[in-house]
Amino acid sequence: MVASDMTKKAFITDDANYFYKVMLFILKNAGATYQRLMDKVFSHIIGKCVEVYVHDMVVKSPSHHQHAQDLSTFFSTLRQYNLRLNPEKCIFGVDRGKFLGFMITQCGIEANLEKYNAIIEMRSHNSANKCNASLAD
Repeated sequence: MVASDMTKKAFITDDANYFYKVMLFILKNAGATYQRLMDKVFSHIIGKCVEVYVHDMVVKSPSHHQHAQDLSTFFSTLRQYNLRLNPEKCIFGVDRGKFLGFMITQCGIEANLEKYNAIIEMRSHNSANKCNASLAD
């Protein structure tokens, strides 16, 4: 958060006055502001070896050797802007994974079985049609 904006979200307790050093995601435009920041920070590699959408980031590479180089570029960019990742939310070295609800594999984008099953198991509208038919009689 910009230093001049820190005082705008200050709060007072009996002991002291406090302010946030980082932007809270509960703020109205926090998501859009964060996305603009990510777009600027990773502008040189977005679409080439990185995809970023708010808190989802994927480093994609055609080979293991290239992936090591792409990760190096990604991490050096993070260090350059003093950004950190939450290690509990990071996964490395996977051949497939979910990104924005889609399954990403070496072959490309595949159907997400969770969403596929949700559609298959969806209840039909027969019960609603029976109610409408009885009203018409």
